[in-house]
Amino acid sequence: MQYRYQTEGTCSKEILIDIEDGVVKGAQFFGGCNGNLQGIGRLVKDMTPQEVISRLKGIQCGMKGTSCPDQLARALEAIAEQSK
Repeated sequence: MQYRYQTEGTCSKEILIDIEDGVVKGAQFFGGCNGNLQGIGRLVKDMTPQEVISRLKGIQCGMKGTSCPDQLARALEAIAEQSK
């Protein structure tokens, strides 16, 4: 299933996340640092949402209080909450 998440407080504006059978199959960021965000998308492929959350939640970019990786973790938390 595909999910869209509007980010807050980052250069990226949106994340498109593919989850199949409880596993992240892709994460595509729109806006932001293209190369770094492609790397994050590839690194999280085939991980469970909980693994991604535990590794990325709380990462900060400068003084923003969040980051693109943190926004991905927040998106996955929101998807998990929706699915309950």
